[in-house]
Formats: sequence, C-alpha cells, structure tokens
Amino acid sequence: MTAKYVGAGDLKLAGVWSHFARADEPGHPANAAQRSSYEEALAVVTDSGMKPEVRHLSNSAATLVDPAARYDLVRTGIALYGLSPDPTTLGNGAKFDLRPAMSLTARLLLVKDVPAGVAVSYGGTAITKRATTVGVVPMGYADGVPRHGSNLLVVGFDGRIVPVLGRICMDQFVIDLGPNSNAKAGDEVTLFGNDGPSVDAWASASGTINYEIVTRLGPRVLREYR
Repeated sequence: MTAKYVGAGDLKLAGVWSHFARADEPGHPANAAQRSSYEEALAVVTDSGMKPEVRHLSNSAATLVDPAARYDLVRTGIALYGLSPDPTTLGNGAKFDLRPAMSLTARLLLVKDVPAGVAVSYGGTAITKRATTVGVVPMGYADGVPRHGSNLLVVGFDGRIVPVLGRICMDQFVIDLGPNSNAKAGDEVTLFGNDGPSVDAWASASGTINYEIVTRLGPRVLREYR
C-alpha cells in the first residue's frame, strides 16, 4: 500500500531507520543480528520500488566504533556533549578525540566557619571531623544535582577539588572548603567540567550514566552558549 502511494507521488519515503540496542558493547552478536534485520528490511523496501531519502541506524556508540553502519545519516546524542557513550566498555571520550562541551557552575551563597563535630544538612549524615569552612551552593536536586551523590560528589573550587558534605537538598548543598579558607559569597564553584570533576566522575559517584547528568538540568539553570 505504501509503495502504491509513493509510486503515485502522493507520499515521499523520507527514510528507513532503526536503533541499535547494544552498540556500546562492540562485538556483541546482537549488533550483527540487528544490522542484518535492518538490511533485510531495506531490501523489502527497495524491492517494492521505493527509495528512502536517508537510511539511518547508528547512535553515538555505533557511529564511533562501526563505520560500516553509518549509512546516510547518524544520530549522535551523547557524543554531541563530547562524552563517551560508555566509558567502561568503550573508553573515555578522549579516545575518540571528543572534548566535553558542557560545564556547570554556580556561585557560593554563604560561607561559614564551623568547629569539629557539626552535623551538616538533613539527617546529619555528615559530621565535620575538624574545624573547617563550609560553603552553600545554591543548586539542588530540583535543578538536576543528583541526590544519590550526597556525601559522594566533589566539585571544583579555586583550583582544588573539594567534597560535598551531607545530603543534597532541593535547592542547595554544602561543600567543605577546608580550614581557614579565604572563600567568600559570590565565588564561583565548578560542579563539573573545566577545572572541576568530569561528568563521568559525577555519574559514577551517583550510580548513573553521563547521559542523565547532562540532560536532567532543570529550567532554573541558566544556559550560556559559547
């Protein structure tokens, strides 16, 4: 039926596409099987007299590791962020000459000196082991900072990597700036990217994937394109 209308000029076959399920596992037999099924579907289409404008099958992983599966068009998702589809099975983005394209920053809302033995944030899950300076970062899980990263994430500040203290709240979290810090409200904190931790490090600490870290940022987060 489709071939009839395409042949009559009433419809245009814009494309034939599918999507790899396990392209981030190079060599897995499912990839060859899926590509074979796709080729069979293409044959059915062309044998009926139709010619798709574009044929596309590859996501980021397939685009990077399987040139023969690129056809006419590729759909790069995470690679547009300069990140590897799976750092564990494929290696990090640098292996493919990718450069991270996103960084996330905020400015300290409050800086405070605290003694040892102070419970920090909800539930008191972090207690200061020494006198130190803490800073409040005005971003939280409502903005896309993963709550599972409580007490596990790190951020960049003043050329150093410093830890998150306590539970991440809806709109803010606390970082340990170290004893006798000269930090002040308004100073910039790099949550990830540039001189901060990598997106992959945040994902690993939060028990998730880098895709989720870069796509979950909420509408309150200001975007700047450079």
